[in-house]
Amino acid sequence: MTYEQFIENIEDFKANYSEDITPTSYFGFPIAPLLEAENKLTNEHEKSVAYFSMEYGLAPSIYNSFSPGKSISDKNKFFSHEVFSNYWLSDYVFKVKVDKMLDIPIYSGGLGVLAGDTVKSIADLGISVVALGILWNKGYFKQNFWYKHGQVPEELYWDPHTYPGLVPLKYRVVMPTKAGDLVLRLWKYYVYSYDKKHVCPLVLLDSNLPENSEHFRRLTDQLYRSDDVSWRIFQRSILGIGGMKALEVLKGHIDCYHLNEGHAAFALVEKYVGLKYKSRMDVEKKKFVYTCHTPVAAGHDRFEIHDIENLFPDDYVEAAKKFGKETDASDDINLTHICLDNCRHTNAVAQKHGEIMRLQFPDFAKRIDAITNGVHIHTWVSENFALLFDKYSKTFGDWRRNPQNLEHVTQIASDENFRRDIFSAHQANKRTFLNIIKPWKLEEDILTVSWARRITGYKRPSLLFHRIEEVLDLAYRIGPLQIILAGKSHPNDNIGAAHIQDILNHIDRLNEHHKVIKVLILENYDTYFGKLLTTSADVWLNNPLPPFEASGTSGMKAILNGVLQLSTLDGWVVEAEKDNIGWIFGYQHHGPEIGSESQLRLDEDSAALCATLKEVATMYYHMNKRGTVDIKSPWIDKMVNCVRRAAFFNTQRMVEEYRQKMWT
Repeated sequence: MTYEQFIENIEDFKANYSEDITPTSYFGFPIAPLLEAENKLTNEHEKSVAYFSMEYGLAPSIYNSFSPGKSISDKNKFFSHEVFSNYWLSDYVFKVKVDKMLDIPIYSGGLGVLAGDTVKSIADLGISVVALGILWNKGYFKQNFWYKHGQVPEELYWDPHTYPGLVPLKYRVVMPTKAGDLVLRLWKYYVYSYDKKHVCPLVLLDSNLPENSEHFRRLTDQLYRSDDVSWRIFQRSILGIGGMKALEVLKGHIDCYHLNEGHAAFALVEKYVGLKYKSRMDVEKKKFVYTCHTPVAAGHDRFEIHDIENLFPDDYVEAAKKFGKETDASDDINLTHICLDNCRHTNAVAQKHGEIMRLQFPDFAKRIDAITNGVHIHTWVSENFALLFDKYSKTFGDWRRNPQNLEHVTQIASDENFRRDIFSAHQANKRTFLNIIKPWKLEEDILTVSWARRITGYKRPSLLFHRIEEVLDLAYRIGPLQIILAGKSHPNDNIGAAHIQDILNHIDRLNEHHKVIKVLILENYDTYFGKLLTTSADVWLNNPLPPFEASGTSGMKAILNGVLQLSTLDGWVVEAEKDNIGWIFGYQHHGPEIGSESQLRLDEDSAALCATLKEVATMYYHMNKRGTVDIKSPWIDKMVNCVRRAAFFNTQRMVEEYRQKMWT
């Protein structure tokens, strides 16, 4: 592909994009790697991969931000955040305002951020991959908190046409339905490597077109809209069926189709429907691989056959029944079954998750591998820790190209200068965050615990408040606490919403104790605040109910920046249990019975959390006496061990495993 061919495919190029895309530059980045990536994807001699995901958290506000040649819409700028705390005076007067670009709002949480980190590492490694997703015209949702009401969702409005790096293509694909053709426009976004030498193209499908009915136009409005079963079926079909059609229109030569979660299972249906000779399907199925991200029941889509019959032509219905019925008598289509029964390889996202998947799906146990998730080093390392690693380059070498070099930290673990420097780098990160929330008067030498992730039942977001009197006693007797929380609950998750209300109620009651314990919950948790919190906390709290956390990645971001873990034994933490990166507490899963995600074990695990938190606070205040730091403290040992384990828990290693075990 030449530059001229590239711009020829962009809709309204001269009117809208000619200032941003030139023969040498793509929104301020070099255009040559972009053209090279496109040529690889259409080269029949190049083995390329198509990666399907319902969401992508790309974090362009904190990593590889494109430079637009013209001003962007105000809709694409960061909005202010309310803070709810037990320091009421500041809540009434101040908001958190940050002058930055809105993250491209096509993700909801951890699954999307993992997909975003994956394509960034794909670009770093120069692998020929095209990513496919959906352009969500109203994102996920904008979050508001209100006392007595909890979370109040609000529609989010942004402007794809002025979002830097995102361009609409002239291409259209058509999905047949019983209500007429559903037309999808293709958009492109380019994910660059950390050194700007390679690119992973991202194709996004969009139904918001005047040629569609009003109902069809709104199908790509909101990510994970679940109040109507037909919306859920259509959204998954747009990803799977529409994504396969997009590859055909773009003339991509694909050797492997990677389905990131069961949302994209209809890609197999489209492959079968499109085959002239159906007997070739056994060969074509060998090109498909599948990653499962959750043991939680709600993460596995099932649709009744009659609901699919109401939406799609007979050939699609018959294909869905052929591949998606668990038994001949089944009256529903199981998307997880489609993937497990037809993909060449399946992987869980942590070693413990692999164990649980084999228990959940015994018929497929021998085909289930485990490739542990990671995080993208270049996105999530703080500037202060990057400078620290550069300062000790004799030890870490080219850690940007080779993240595994971080394990060499053991060579200088006892070096007093390094121990002092690693704690100083952490304190600098902490000051950055405290300056952003300055009106709430948090202090850098007070133990700060953060919990931030998707708010839902099995993650037990309010566990810390279950025995709040014990936590208060700890704060008065051992030392003060600062607790930061953030996260969104799905708008239809009543249990998650109840947890938010419970947290707000506890915060409200703690006002009279704000001199010894400050508790803040931030609205609209996103990748920007994700980086701030995972780099600035002293301790990262992670308390899901085992064994229902498939992996979790927020703690991986934290250990990269020397932040200690306070965690139940689940997900990725199982693989770091003996590495002295913090503290493990609470119920542990063993044996062949998975248990129930509704049995939350709040009493026993909250007691264990309080007991362990006393150990944490005691060690912290022995180490840090109001700014006088004991660099020989075991606290610093734990920080060093966190960095050492970050050498493994990153997406560069994960993508290399995908390439070796799944894609070839």
